[in-house]
Amino acid sequence: MKKRLVFSFCFLLSLMSFTQTGKVFDKVSHSSTILKGDRNFAIYLPPDYETSQRSYPVLYLLHGAGDDQTGWVQFGEVLYITDKAIKEGKATPMIIVMPDAFTNRMGYFNDVRGDWDYEDYFFKELMPHVETTYRIKRQKRYRAVAGLSMGGGGSFMYALRHPELFSSACPLSAYVGPKSVDEVKRMAKQYYNYEASSAEARKYLSNYSALSLIESKTKKEIESVKWYIDCGDDDFLYEGNSLVHIALRKKEVPHEFRIRDGGHSWTYWRTALPKVLEFVSNTFHQN
Repeated sequence: MKKRLVFSFCFLLSLMSFTQTGKVFDKVSHSSTILKGDRNFAIYLPPDYETSQRSYPVLYLLHGAGDDQTGWVQFGEVLYITDKAIKEGKATPMIIVMPDAFTNRMGYFNDVRGDWDYEDYFFKELMPHVETTYRIKRQKRYRAVAGLSMGGGGSFMYALRHPELFSSACPLSAYVGPKSVDEVKRMAKQYYNYEASSAEARKYLSNYSALSLIESKTKKEIESVKWYIDCGDDDFLYEGNSLVHIALRKKEVPHEFRIRDGGHSWTYWRTALPKVLEFVSNTFHQN
């Protein structure tokens, strides 16, 4: 009888472990002084978050243009894909933070006009808020950033501009930023009806072009981040990603560069996410 009870108890524990799932909260709010209002973010908590006392590594997962913090939840199936990767041992349990960069203004960078400082908000308010509210490891080694399209651009610029903060970066189908001062001026006029001066455009170009940042940063700074770059062969952003790959090769910066069959679509990004989770997990681990 005792053996049967022990077996039943162990079986029950095993079943509970097997059926345990993560949780996603897709509209968590906090107040921003920099952006003068409440900001939303979504967050994935791993299956054992509520039953453990441990702290976790964190992945900041950025959405693309036209989506908000719910994009990766609704269309990217982040809950199902991450739970599956963790259960199969291909990803370590982690917290995933998905910010909103499409309320009032769109984009992850400080505005060329100087009146919408989203990047300042991200690093000075969002990151400290989530990393003190949740059980998150706050060292560079346990922090990663990834994103698609506009969010891929955010991944490039955040990791290139703040390499001391991220262990890995995974831009997917990324917008790699403007290529010239004239392009910055055209963008400012087209999207913001703003006449940017040459000085403003040069400053923006130096801060928010992946090619400019690769040129200006040292090899040591760039390679302190592990890079995984992925873009479809039918993607309209293929050329820019290829140019970044070439620039990194010329600078002899180790990186993973993948061109796979596909275009600029959620079908493509859902297939990319498992590899992103595996790649960032490897950087979280001790080699």
